[in-house]
Amino acid sequence: MVGKGQEIAHIDLLIGDKDGPVGMAFAQGLTHMSAGHTPLLGVIRPNLPPKPHVLIVPKVTIKNMEAANKIFGPAQAAVAKAIADAVEEGVIPKDKLDSWVIVASVFIHPEAKDYRRIYHYNYGATKLALNRAMTNYPPIEKVLYDKDRAKHPIMGFRVPRLWRPPYLQIALDNPSLEQAIRVIRELPRSDRIILEAGTPLIKRYGVSVVSKLREVAPDMFIIADLKTLDTAQVEVDIAYDETADAAVVSGLASTESIDRFIYEANRLGIYAIIDFMEVKDPIEKLKSLKKLPDVVIIHRAIDVEATGEKPKWHLIKEINEAFKGHKMFFAVAGGIRPDTAVEALKAGADILIVGRYITQSKDIERSTREFIEILAREVPKEPGDIDLFRYHVE
Repeated sequence: MVGKGQEIAHIDLLIGDKDGPVGMAFAQGLTHMSAGHTPLLGVIRPNLPPKPHVLIVPKVTIKNMEAANKIFGPAQAAVAKAIADAVEEGVIPKDKLDSWVIVASVFIHPEAKDYRRIYHYNYGATKLALNRAMTNYPPIEKVLYDKDRAKHPIMGFRVPRLWRPPYLQIALDNPSLEQAIRVIRELPRSDRIILEAGTPLIKRYGVSVVSKLREVAPDMFIIADLKTLDTAQVEVDIAYDETADAAVVSGLASTESIDRFIYEANRLGIYAIIDFMEVKDPIEKLKSLKKLPDVVIIHRAIDVEATGEKPKWHLIKEINEAFKGHKMFFAVAGGIRPDTAVEALKAGADILIVGRYITQSKDIERSTREFIEILAREVPKEPGDIDLFRYHVE
């Protein structure tokens, strides 16, 4: 995809041997026509095709001669010229010119007007596609590196995943939607912040509150803190339908319910989180499961904080030792403040869950930045927020 506006170019391209599947697609495309999508051979000018020969297939239905002229004019010439130049530049080997063929699917917006831009963008898109096809681009390392950073330009929002801890999870526990939205709007921009639709908020408004938060924070990772105890698959489905990126099951639920919860979350592609609040033996509970969760929460309840009970962060090391080779994130909750955050991170926490310290602060942005700065100090090799260091997006 290259360009902008109505003249933007989007090329999908196959290149290969005449005697192989690409050659078969070339022949079938040329002989099996459909109304509005008539394929045509690319030419640099009338009667001068490039080598390898290229079959151009319109993506958008051609409904009139004005649309046909855009395909049979600037788009056709651009694709053909790009192929010829790729040969001249050594991108396509000359010993393959008569044995290879190309199929190029071309997008022309019905409202495109500027022929020069149509040519310009389709030429660039075809050259880029050819170069990448011939160099096996992208390498898998590139795919894995960018898959959680990417924002599709037409979709317009990013779908974040948990891939680069540590994170700050802000628990929106106050049962006021208005207050939750105000908190979100006052947060500083950071790819280390994730949101939690807290249990009190969900109990007051229902799981649909996740969708309401999504309207304010379309790019953010949102967790539905369901604390499911039963009917696990049903509750995961409800959270998924409201666009939650993750859902929480209580560690007090039966093994059967937790297994169903994790299975359904995995099936739908969202994160399964177990909250071990008040669970006496988290390791034994984990051992009883068919599959481990994505995230484990070591949680000291709010009502327990007042008793002075110490947080059980030592469980992180013990769980890691019991399940070596298994990837899980560890979140800690219950009285997390800037003065305890460093200790939690050193104990192995990947996610700091913070509620009142931020959500009830008179200066939400300042309070949040206190934690963001701590996270940054704990990962000195990382550059910081991703988007601040991207001066160009492909």
